[in-house]
Amino acid sequence: MSIRIMGTGSALPGRRVENREIVELVDTSDEWIRERTGIGSRHVSTGETVAALAADACGQALADAGRQAEEVELLLVATCSPEDVAPCMACQVQSRIGAGNAVAFDLNAACAGFLFALHTAWAYVEAGIYRNALIAGSEVLSKLVDWEDRGTCILFGDGAGAVYVEKCETGGILSFVQHADGSRGAVLAGGSRPLENPWAGQRDFQKFLRMDGREVFAFALRQVPLNVEEALGKAHLTVGDVELFVLHQANRRIIEGISKRLGADISLFPMNLDQVGNTSSAAIPLLLDQLNRKGKLRRGMRLVLSGFGAGLTCGACVMEW
Repeated sequence: MSIRIMGTGSALPGRRVENREIVELVDTSDEWIRERTGIGSRHVSTGETVAALAADACGQALADAGRQAEEVELLLVATCSPEDVAPCMACQVQSRIGAGNAVAFDLNAACAGFLFALHTAWAYVEAGIYRNALIAGSEVLSKLVDWEDRGTCILFGDGAGAVYVEKCETGGILSFVQHADGSRGAVLAGGSRPLENPWAGQRDFQKFLRMDGREVFAFALRQVPLNVEEALGKAHLTVGDVELFVLHQANRRIIEGISKRLGADISLFPMNLDQVGNTSSAAIPLLLDQLNRKGKLRRGMRLVLSGFGAGLTCGACVMEW
């Protein structure tokens, strides 16, 4: 038994920020950003919340699958940028879309969050606990970014993507792998809120995202091909059997480097980061939805999904669409 994606959805804030607008904030240029990242623009919230974006994407995924919110049994939201500690984003989405019968909770594995949530849904269905799930990756990273830090503000965007999955007897997710290395967590990190109580002394607090770009770049180039090959091995498939590689949209150079290391043509690696930037946990489902709505996905097509990010976390899965 496995799970198959039956519907997809996505949502982006209305405000689109071009590179030329970033140039007005920090010492950079459109050419510099495009050459090093492949990013040309991103969407930035001017009021849209993580829960609102996720709810919009989830509603679209249900409509695409021809299902009603009342039918959803498990609702997961992957995010590292929630507005609230409680209630969680998934419970807020449940309320917004009317999925009152669903168990709802959040996951945080940063940019690998959607994959980890997808694998969590698979485990629940495999165990016979639920028959379907609604899974969203949603982020408003613009509130975590230091807009005076050229190393990060050029990269990130806001948005959400979602998939609705159901159990299936054949096909669907064929294999997956997950890994984490907490000893290297400082490579990409950001605070939530400082410790403040009558008994705690004043502590240093870093509220913005901070990233060692070279370390993240090297981690992705090394780990993603290993994850992909490990997942393919578990599915008894090879790189040549894969029709599309849907990777986390962090940086064009990273994706090109992974393509070379796997020996797969870059044409098999769709990208949308030029329009939306790095949307963390939303990146993979957002891209899946765009591919789906453009008619680029067909039943039985073999895909590899792979993500990596803060934690450090990473993973991959092989699936039949």
